[in-house]
Amino acid sequence: MRAISYTRPTDVTTAVRAVTSDPGSSYLAGGTTEVDLIRLDVLRPHRLVDINRLPLAGIEDRPDGGLLIGALARMSEVAEAPAVVQRFPMLSQALLLGASAQLRNMASMGGNLMQRVRCAYYRDPESACNKRVPGSGCSALEGAHRGHAILGTSDHCIATHPSDMAVALVALDAVVHVEGVHGSRSIPVDDFFLLPEDTPEREHPLTPGELITAIEVPPAPVARGSLYLKVRDRESYEFALASAATALALEDGVIREVRLALGGVATKPWRAHRAEDLLVGRRAEADVFARAAGAELAPAVTRPMNAFKAELARRTIVRALQTAAVQGGGTV
Repeated sequence: MRAISYTRPTDVTTAVRAVTSDPGSSYLAGGTTEVDLIRLDVLRPHRLVDINRLPLAGIEDRPDGGLLIGALARMSEVAEAPAVVQRFPMLSQALLLGASAQLRNMASMGGNLMQRVRCAYYRDPESACNKRVPGSGCSALEGAHRGHAILGTSDHCIATHPSDMAVALVALDAVVHVEGVHGSRSIPVDDFFLLPEDTPEREHPLTPGELITAIEVPPAPVARGSLYLKVRDRESYEFALASAATALALEDGVIREVRLALGGVATKPWRAHRAEDLLVGRRAEADVFARAAGAELAPAVTRPMNAFKAELARRTIVRALQTAAVQGGGTV
């Protein structure tokens, strides 16, 4: 048994200094993933800095129509907030389709962004994993990789990013606010998640001790008719095999604006820039959606057990776009 000390600061500055000054420390928020990993001996902090008393749980309307969501707001609270349901339904739906009701009541928004991958080899200290032990290898490459990524992979890691919520935030161009000992800064959420490339152990651009304080969702009128479509093995608590967060704005049947991000198929929440570029200015028709999906998935690298994901993702994209188009007044 390892001893772990515990502190519970009440202000952000004290919390940030505590973790920054002691590299063996770790923040503790909802703990829904972190405590599991400590029990599995995957994470080994010698001090937990409990941040649940920090004043970071608000959900604030912005005058421009955006939202500022505190990092400690619980997933269930955000999913049910009227402003989220009405103005950003894809975010509400993604939150409600993530985890179980019990976990959503405990898990924080900031913690969800920081959650680790669900790869079984990462969670097994006896297996080779470049993300857990850099340079040790990747057991998933030749192992059981049915749920693993087909986009954004490298020879060092093919673990799929697990968050549903983050997929919607990427589509909404959200911004992550962080606080460190040298001050605060803001990071576009699409830049907040790093591709594994040669350094799979580095998942975020945060410096040691930096703390997520809030998530800002900018105004997006197109998002009022948005949706999140999640395909999984079972309807109850399960991670996505493929998912899509999307919104369309149409003008006389032509796509004026589109947002599209994918989950379950990539090593980070995946903004579908190739598909978006192809869609804008074209008619909202099934064959156009199919071409856009094909363009987005063209760089996919599949393996024997996850090859099905390419076709599943293509169909998920098309179905999500068709539904969004109908909701936007189209007749696809």
